[in-house]
Amino acid sequence: MSALLHDGTAVLGRHLRRVRHAPAILVMTQTMPIVFLLFFGYVFGSALAMPGSDYRAYLVPGMFVATAAGGIMNGMFTAAQDTHRGVFDRLRTLPMSRAAVPLGQALADLVTTAAGLVPLALVGLAMGWRIEGGPLAAAGAFGLLLLFRFATTWAGILLGLASQSEEAAGQLGSATFMLPLLSSAYLPTDDLPSGLRLVAEWNPISAVATAVRDLFGNAPVPADAAWPVTHPVAGAVLWSLALLALCVPLAARRYARGGS
Repeated sequence: MSALLHDGTAVLGRHLRRVRHAPAILVMTQTMPIVFLLFFGYVFGSALAMPGSDYRAYLVPGMFVATAAGGIMNGMFTAAQDTHRGVFDRLRTLPMSRAAVPLGQALADLVTTAAGLVPLALVGLAMGWRIEGGPLAAAGAFGLLLLFRFATTWAGILLGLASQSEEAAGQLGSATFMLPLLSSAYLPTDDLPSGLRLVAEWNPISAVATAVRDLFGNAPVPADAAWPVTHPVAGAVLWSLALLALCVPLAARRYARGGS
């Protein structure tokens, strides 16, 4: 375990140095959620009237969760890039834990995501969003967001390691943009057709979005919905742990085996 942590920290440092030397990528990934927040908040928000709730107060937590779900795309692209450019082949020749390499990438993504939530939250506050719950509940909400981001990053790493090319990973990663749209991240699922509503409510993003809104005190938990949404904190934690339990060993094994 100590070797894993030591080697994982070394890989974490490599990825953070990589971000420092490519600041344009960091700026783009950090500013896009803010752009979408402003777009949805002022374009859609002006046309939507949500009973008992201001749309922007509903939207900001959903945008946090959509950002957390973006770990799939970022993890996939970074892992595919290192795989197909031979970086992972060189790292495999070093005397280090095989699981440390994907772990270091996931931890680096977690650090940059945590930093990126700060300006996103400040913009949300400027738009009128407020944390109505207590400080412990708010800390729990941010912790849940980071846990979900960590889980989705591992899912992305697994997909990136299995990708056939950087281009294929980029195309598949772009398609994950649809996942928050089929959830309650941006809009409630109440008015969806029954079949589509069921799919949206069993989307992990819906459980996390509902949990975060509940912890921030921005919207009540729906009473008539699927189990992960009516028990959002438990549902969000279980979805995150399930993704980690599935993707961490598979990604570590895939990296250790090599190939594409």
